[in-house]
Amino acid sequence: MRGQIKLLVCCLGCVISSAAVADERRVSAWLHEVKFGVLHHDTGDLWSGFRRENGVDLNLEGIFSPHIKFLGGTVRPALGGSVNTNGDTSKLYSGLRWQYEHASGMFFGVGLGGAIHDGKLHLQHNDRKALGSRVLFHIPVEIGYRFTAKSSLSVYFDHVSNAYLASSNEGMDTLGGRFGYRF
Repeated sequence: MRGQIKLLVCCLGCVISSAAVADERRVSAWLHEVKFGVLHHDTGDLWSGFRRENGVDLNLEGIFSPHIKFLGGTVRPALGGSVNTNGDTSKLYSGLRWQYEHASGMFFGVGLGGAIHDGKLHLQHNDRKALGSRVLFHIPVEIGYRFTAKSSLSVYFDHVSNAYLASSNEGMDTLGGRFGYRF
């Protein structure tokens, strides 16, 4: 499973990076924005409450062009993945992302979706989270600043857990920074 998630994240990276060399008008028809981040893995004292795993997550996400206007913001589909550099839990996720953009350049986003991971399901050692289920809920929150029409920097948080639908549910949080490029 670990190799499959890393392979899928690499494939996602190839698809997204190929968009960078393609004709921008055709890319913008299906891909709205790409985000790359460096995230602190299994951050303690947030939603999940404690930390067991280590390392840094490299995050890549594509936000797609189809959209719906809702509550002053825009809802778009997203697909992404995070690979842990320490060999701990990596994940792929997809979902819907609502984002509000202010005229000042500040933006705020929140989402809901699902994730699959290659981590442990049950507690075997104290250095790995017991996530209880291979499929988890994925809840991202992001706040940032768009400093040009195409570029942004943001602080990104995400939480994955099974919402107590399985016996083990330690959950996991990541927190870090991301760079966004809009087509």
